[in-house]
Amino acid sequence: MNQRLPDYLKKEILKIKSRKDIFETSKIIKEKELNTVCSSSRCPNLHLCFSNKTATFLLLGDKCTRKCPFCNIEHMDTSFKNDKNSETAMSVKSAMPVTAYASVDIDEPQKVAYAVKTLGLKHAVITMVTRDDIDDGGADILVKTVREIRKTTGCKIVEVLTSDFNGNKKSALDVAESGIDIFGHNIETVERLYADVRPSSSYTRSLNLLKSVKEEKPDIVTKSGIMVGLGEDDGEVFQTIDDMIDNGIEFITIGQYLRPSLENIPVQRYVPLNKFIEYKNYANTKGVKQVFAAPLVRSSFGAEKFFKHSS
Repeated sequence: MNQRLPDYLKKEILKIKSRKDIFETSKIIKEKELNTVCSSSRCPNLHLCFSNKTATFLLLGDKCTRKCPFCNIEHMDTSFKNDKNSETAMSVKSAMPVTAYASVDIDEPQKVAYAVKTLGLKHAVITMVTRDDIDDGGADILVKTVREIRKTTGCKIVEVLTSDFNGNKKSALDVAESGIDIFGHNIETVERLYADVRPSSSYTRSLNLLKSVKEEKPDIVTKSGIMVGLGEDDGEVFQTIDDMIDNGIEFITIGQYLRPSLENIPVQRYVPLNKFIEYKNYANTKGVKQVFAAPLVRSSFGAEKFFKHSS
């Protein structure tokens, strides 16, 4: 089942896509051959963010080792990963302190820092594809990127949105200790739908990862988000909010799932605007510091304002 896009959403998306002043941001991203989750995931807010000279930088390539049915990011073929003597594997192993079987741009930290500095970002958001083919899940590149931003730019706030590192808590804590202000990892959906929406991931593993970061680094803000419209009911949304709170998550985002392409799972429902208000009010009454809940809310959209509002 795929629902028809409501008129109010059509108008909002059309208004965002009419933004033309995106050239400078696009130019800088292309110049350094960087990836952004904005483009790779076909985010509906891309034109708005680029026109405001913001972008969420996507590290470790533009292909993911997992294939979540809701996501538009391309799947990485790791069929050659067992051939540790292959030319690709050997070239990467010689350059990285971890074992990897697909190309990694070791200059990515410097390139991202250049973009952050050139755009004059005061709040940088760094995310990543899931890289189960690398021993540390790609944490080393994130750590180096954060440190390079701190060293060479005037950026005030650094936020990361990580994978689950396949449950590797050391990788998560290495990133948490790199100089970040906000550690984000998205739950994405309610527990019951994981088998359909995130078949290679674990609801409990994701919650435990966020909990361990908060316990080890209490001064860091922890953040997570979910999509609605995938087949969940309101009770499950409230339960997921409770689970996030119980595991130390302080910032929560809730947005409407929008099908990126016909190859992705269909929308089961378009959640009414009043429901987003209900979700927000519920989380606020439970003591969550900040909640963004609206159809076009995404985990990194308006991140700078999100953080300011909580201060």
